[in-house]
Amino acid sequence: MKKLILTALSFILSTAAFSQILTPVKWSYAAKKIDSEQAIVFIKATIDKGWHIYSQHLADGGPIKTSLKFEKNDNYIVVGNTTEPKPVSKYEKSFSMNVQYFEQSVIFQQKVKLKSGQASVNGTINFMACNDKQCLPPDDVEFNIPVK
Repeated sequence: MKKLILTALSFILSTAAFSQILTPVKWSYAAKKIDSEQAIVFIKATIDKGWHIYSQHLADGGPIKTSLKFEKNDNYIVVGNTTEPKPVSKYEKSFSMNVQYFEQSVIFQQKVKLKSGQASVNGTINFMACNDKQCLPPDDVEFNIPVK
């Protein structure tokens, strides 16, 4: 009996040690100055094959949409809304509605007005990644994008 319990415990511990947290979305950042007072920050999601993240523009009652929140700062002002390319639109039975999402990669863009010629644009991305079998819990990723 002891041997059986030890074997089971050993199996559970080894499985837990080798289990992997799913991270199907990787984020990267860049900035480009338009002139001495304006810049565009680029926030790119690289999405593993078979996975997707949702658009910023979804109707209520569906999946968690991607949202970008920019921290207020004395060195810059956010100008307008964050833009995104045209997403894939598809009816999803699990939500009983059409949803818009991105596969492979997507680049969100945000224009900022610089108050001192340079800044560090900070904020948080909230998103949910899904594949055809599961959705991961919504995740928050903080970013810091230097604009020089």
